[in-house]
Amino acid sequence: QVQLVESGGGLVQPGGSLRLSCVASGSISGGNAMGWYRQAPGKERELVASITSGGRTNYADSVKGRFTISRDNAKMTVYLQMNSLKAEDAAGYRCNMIGRTAAFQPYDYWGQGTQVTVSS
Repeated sequence: QVQLVESGGGLVQPGGSLRLSCVASGSISGGNAMGWYRQAPGKERELVASITSGGRTNYADSVKGRFTISRDNAKMTVYLQMNSLKAEDAAGYRCNMIGRTAAFQPYDYWGQGTQVTVSS
């Protein structure tokens, strides 16, 4: 079983920055991709950014140039550096890990989430 624990959310003024962290623990095998999703009240969940174990990244258009995803494989941690935050970035952010075991069984784990509030 794998656990994902997020941290780093909070209240920030528009234009400010936050860094989210997600630490994975447990039995993790094979390559995987880790990502951040967000969901605001009344809106659908959306992928914010993802990164493979090899470092390939993908971003939502709405955050390109402002957010940076990175990971430390040795620490099994993924980070989301969020700069120039806007009111529309406010949401619950959840960490996700997908991959396949050594037996090629797919897995899909989620963290509990951390809240980001952008307000003056």
